[in-house]
Amino acid sequence: MVEEQLRRRGIRDERVLDAMLRVPRHEFVNAELTRLAYDDSPVPIGGGQTVSQPFIVAYMLQLLAIDPQDRVLEIGTGTGYQAAVLSLLATEVFTMEVRPELAARARINLARTGFTNTVVIDGDGSEGLPSHAPFDRIIVAAAAPAIPAALAGQLQEGGSMIVPVGSVELQMLHLARKSKGSIETATLGGCRFVPLIGEAGFPAWHR
Repeated sequence: MVEEQLRRRGIRDERVLDAMLRVPRHEFVNAELTRLAYDDSPVPIGGGQTVSQPFIVAYMLQLLAIDPQDRVLEIGTGTGYQAAVLSLLATEVFTMEVRPELAARARINLARTGFTNTVVIDGDGSEGLPSHAPFDRIIVAAAAPAIPAALAGQLQEGGSMIVPVGSVELQMLHLARKSKGSIETATLGGCRFVPLIGEAGFPAWHR
């Protein structure tokens, strides 16, 4: 997976490649779908949710350029796969999941596989985690109709956030940086994520 799907497609950040090599992706998918764990595609985990495609995970993490001392907020835990990768890149990872059943699975998966510098929190990720802000990096693994203002406000000065923005059907990946108190954004290309559910996301009927 790492050599053929990531390195050959332009992922050059060795820390990201090493982290993805070290995380057993099959431990974060449903048992009946482990044969698909290392395919370059999303893997369903129930409830219309997925474990994201390996390339898009690596691409987003490479763009964020996470330093080892960074504190990271992830929105959209799923079963914990990306949080596990993040735990090898950052000193501390907070990850939020709106679906309690997925949050519970993520806690079990992360504990079982030994990724202990992660905290899984049930809640509306579109509102972020003000009690633990600011964060050096924020990564949103669900599509928002616009960059959530609450998340932008929780970025550390000089920090970065990556988030898919658009409609439920199609989005563009945005990289936002906080500079002198203002948010500067760059649009990076098309993508497809499940919708972000919450105050600054899409209505709950998309669940």
